[in-house]
Amino acid sequence: MALKITDECINCDVCEPECPNGAISQGDEIYVIDPNKCTECVGHFDEPQCQQVCPVDCIPLDPDRPETQDELMEKYKKLTEG
Repeated sequence: MALKITDECINCDVCEPECPNGAISQGDEIYVIDPNKCTECVGHFDEPQCQQVCPVDCIPLDPDRPETQDELMEKYKKLTEG
């Protein structure tokens, strides 16, 4: 399941550099996560790094984008193919 950033985001800029997939970027008003690039850090880390550094806890799982661990690993493999 991809993560999403809620409107509680304070634009502190700590999550963007932590994303190993480059899925986080500045949106019109708050940071946003590209669900096509978000693997919840599967393949990179044991836990989503953006959630670990967020000071306001505004990065929950996106219930509209359910994915299994296997699906997240497949997405990771596609994103890191060279």
